[in-house]
Amino acid sequence: MDLESKTETAPEPVENAPAAPGSALPPEEIERLTDDLIGALKTVYDPEIPVDIYELGLIYKIDISDDRDVLVDMTLTAPGCPVAGEMPGWVEDAVRSVDGVGDVQVNLVFDPPWDPSRMSDEARVALNMY
Repeated sequence: MDLESKTETAPEPVENAPAAPGSALPPEEIERLTDDLIGALKTVYDPEIPVDIYELGLIYKIDISDDRDVLVDMTLTAPGCPVAGEMPGWVEDAVRSVDGVGDVQVNLVFDPPWDPSRMSDEARVALNMY
């Protein structure tokens, strides 16, 4: 099953999708996992930016399989980011902390490239970019 999630404050990083027909996971469980995953992702920060990676728009996709395995596609603010080698591990650890999650895979992608338009209003306010 493929699920992409989004909070109302995050512009475009990920989208809500209904449960796929025939999914082994009930919609309530998908919603709980999605909320918990987003909460966990909001605990991960780029050390140089005082905003979490979810509100920065660095999370492009969250897929939850019927087995509760989670696949995350994420990016960085710049390909040469000093924590490029560490941040996917931080994201993986955060996702693994969610109750009920199976295997976790984090893919670092650069297409489309990140730009400030992906940030939520919350991130813009925190960074005085409003």
